[in-house]
Amino acid sequence: MTSVSHPDPGFAARLRRREPLVGYWMSLDSPVATERIAGLGYDYVGVDGQHGVVHQPGWQAAMLAVDARGRSAGLIRVPSADPVAIGAALDAGAQGVIVPMVENAEEARRSVRACRHHPAGTRSLAGPVRAELRLGSAPAEIDDRVVCVVMIETANAVDDLEAICATEGLDAVYVGPADLSAALGARWFGDPATADALEAALRRITETAHRHGIACGIHVPDGEGAAKRLAEGFTFATVSSDITHLQQAATAHLRAARGFPAA
Repeated sequence: MTSVSHPDPGFAARLRRREPLVGYWMSLDSPVATERIAGLGYDYVGVDGQHGVVHQPGWQAAMLAVDARGRSAGLIRVPSADPVAIGAALDAGAQGVIVPMVENAEEARRSVRACRHHPAGTRSLAGPVRAELRLGSAPAEIDDRVVCVVMIETANAVDDLEAICATEGLDAVYVGPADLSAALGARWFGDPATADALEAALRRITETAHRHGIACGIHVPDGEGAAKRLAEGFTFATVSSDITHLQQAATAHLRAARGFPAA
């Protein structure tokens, strides 16, 4: 009888213990590519349901692709703190959601409650679909294996950082550096005029998250950036994206074919 591979049952526990974790970002609606990436050994694969082209009908296919390799946990960045979208992502098989543009502790609390069943939250029990198949049928057991991550990427979120990090049941905060840079006055991501302000904000975010005992993550452009941020106090880092690396690789090969030096 053939055994069935399941996602790492300890991912939520590892995140909550603040173990160093490295993930990868998928923006394209390609289950084949997602399956290939999910077999490489990343701790998690984040699927972008906000800015990417993986819309809700594709969430389940993406999670099936991640689960097929049995190595990574699948997370979905939902479009907003809407409890309906959060529930749909978890019902599709995600082991956690990443909630963007959270402005304050009330939005963080609503996100957490959308990830938990009664009495801790408002999530509807999915029944015999993917959540039960993968995570069990007892609501408390499912809740224990699902993580809620909210993004810190606005000026209001930075102002309310202490209260957000103190939200009961919140597992992690996650920095969107591009939006956070814009909130700090950057004209573009990487604007040197706001570099010092960004680094100061990142230190404050990591210190606040650690003080409240929750994990703290960030999106980074490459593996070297992930190593740097983990050494600085972040507990998880997500590397670049499929569409970015596809373009970078294709450009490099085209330049080589035409005899141009590497960029």
